[in-house]
Amino acid sequence: MRLTRYFLPVLKETPAEAQIVSHRYMLRAGLIKQAAVGIYSWLPLGLKVLRNIERIVDEEQQKAGHIPLLMPTLQSADLWRESGRYEAYGEEMLRIKDRHGRDLLYGPTNEEMITDIFRSFVSSYRDLPKTLYHIQWKFRDEMRPRFGVMRGREFLMKDGYNFDVDRDAALEAYDRHMVSYLRTFERMGLKAIPMRADSGPIGGENTHEFLVLAETGESEVFYDSEILDLELSDRMVNYEDPDQLKEIVSEWTTPYARTDETHDPALFDKVPEERRRSSRGIEVGQIFYFGTKYSEALGATVTNADGQRVPVEMGSHGIGVSRLVGAIIEASHDEKGIIWPEGVTPFHVGIVNLRQGDAETDAACAGIYAGLRTLGLDPLYDDRNERAGAKFATMDLIGLPWRITVGPKGLKNGVVELVSRRTGESEELPPEQAVEKIARIYAYL
Repeated sequence: MRLTRYFLPVLKETPAEAQIVSHRYMLRAGLIKQAAVGIYSWLPLGLKVLRNIERIVDEEQQKAGHIPLLMPTLQSADLWRESGRYEAYGEEMLRIKDRHGRDLLYGPTNEEMITDIFRSFVSSYRDLPKTLYHIQWKFRDEMRPRFGVMRGREFLMKDGYNFDVDRDAALEAYDRHMVSYLRTFERMGLKAIPMRADSGPIGGENTHEFLVLAETGESEVFYDSEILDLELSDRMVNYEDPDQLKEIVSEWTTPYARTDETHDPALFDKVPEERRRSSRGIEVGQIFYFGTKYSEALGATVTNADGQRVPVEMGSHGIGVSRLVGAIIEASHDEKGIIWPEGVTPFHVGIVNLRQGDAETDAACAGIYAGLRTLGLDPLYDDRNERAGAKFATMDLIGLPWRITVGPKGLKNGVVELVSRRTGESEELPPEQAVEKIARIYAYL
């Protein structure tokens, strides 16, 4: 993609409504544009990041054995009345009527609808376990939407639901989800800590939130600093092995880590003082085990091995896909702009031509661009007739993790400059070696 042909409406000034870093940079870097209060259009650069996050979530869900489907954004109020949540959910639910006077709602979550799908087609324990998920736009009518996509009204979310014959199987599904979420966030370059949390309006007796530490987080959190050293890295995970899943979950849930709603000062005081930490956190995901709360209310039962009809055990599991764009920026930026982790970056590398119109630099840039494309990589080529400082400022703002700078002086010596956005470190390499190095960096992502 050449920048002269791309749609990248970069702003020099910070819009007045932007209160936090992610909102400020998402507007300035041309990722989003506000369409209404708490509702945003996703512009090309922002959409590429959003789709990369969605792809990672989808891949990790399917690796864990979960099955994708797609449910509608509008739901019948009758299902929510059946579960008892239609009136209880509160004013965040957008309630509407169609032309026939039927009560509908714009879905804030999907427990009722997925349970109705399940009860319509599954009747025997032999068909279990099942975990179904989708990635869909949702709407919650926040009283005070703010902070851009971090607290918007319309948002993209992955929500999944497990159906199991008994409690033990449902808790295995809980462990499977926790491990798959740990893997998902690591692939995005995030340290997302699972913390014991409050279940809120969804209900249930067991729940963990995944929080990214950031000064602008909406939650106060308390944790043992040991948890920051944990990572899955290249560990092979067998999602069919409950013992391995339980072992991993134990590693991540044994160190103290809780949100303010569940914080226990007495337990926290047992953590060695030098490891006690308090901070702010941004919620990017949550998993729930809620047993038979919805299956009993909605009649989702199966025949068990003894021939008895029993309500299925359930859980739900969500990841805030659009919210993650903001959370990543909050966790990864500097005073110049965004610093995208390689796993979610909108373009793998930026190419900056220091002398646009010069035959030699134009040819070198075109060769690098073609070489990267041939290897399946997606570069952004800044071929504008702009001064070097403006080109560098744009690349820093939009946050591509790597930049290849091509100029007449370097080409005379047979080299180009490869720069890391995160560290600022640079090295001079022949053009073909710069291409090869970028390919190696992304080979295992």
